[in-house]
Amino acid sequence: MRWLDRVAAPRRPDVSEQMAAAHAAASCNDYAAALDIWGPLAHAGVARAQNNIGACFAEGFGVARDPALALRWITLAAAAGDPVGQRNLAAIYFNGNGVEPDYPRAAELYRAAAEQGDAPAQDMLSWMLLDGECIPPDPVEARRWALAAAEQGVASAMTRVGMLCHNALGIPRDPAEAARWWRRGAERGDADGQAMLGAACTMGSGVARDPVAALAWLLRAQASGSALAAPFLAAARAALDADGIAEAERRAAMPLPEVVP
Repeated sequence: MRWLDRVAAPRRPDVSEQMAAAHAAASCNDYAAALDIWGPLAHAGVARAQNNIGACFAEGFGVARDPALALRWITLAAAAGDPVGQRNLAAIYFNGNGVEPDYPRAAELYRAAAEQGDAPAQDMLSWMLLDGECIPPDPVEARRWALAAAEQGVASAMTRVGMLCHNALGIPRDPAEAARWWRRGAERGDADGQAMLGAACTMGSGVARDPVAALAWLLRAQASGSALAAPFLAAARAALDADGIAEAERRAAMPLPEVVP
């Protein structure tokens, strides 16, 4: 979770410069210096500074962890309309950090941040709408917010769009479009996207069958923690001889190429 962020819009001529200096200090793990800057700004009503102080109390950055103070400051930021504050407050209610879990309230806050263009909030709201355990499912809305997050480069959202295409949730089933989205997520490091692209390459679903690429993506996904890779690994290995397996392992061990946005 990205707890800390720059100020969205300066309220006074010098606020943006102070926030930039605080962000630079925090980026160097000098949270004491950052808090010295954020403190007066937060007390003056700068919402992003309030959020960042709350984040420090939540994570123990430069101060002792204090969930109550984290909630206080992040609530102020969210009430002032700061999208990062809204997203962070949503996470507090979703995870039950110092409060009782409240999934409808979390969804409400994620939506408020998402509507302001916050990509992580758009991604999380999409997940909640697709999962359907915390709030009523809505695959059409899930796709809408996944696409919004994907347009801002969120790899997990790209993978989710692929899942919606693959499972025909709110749209007709389209294996080629599913594979295209999985590839986008996979190339940007999303482990589940790598697993699903590997599965598609194993079966030739939406893409040409490619056993070496299949195993390479599945191995990369497994190494990154995706549970989706395991059901396909045996079939992917069985389709290759020793040389093919070695080539797949070589590819899987290489860093991902940089993706041009």
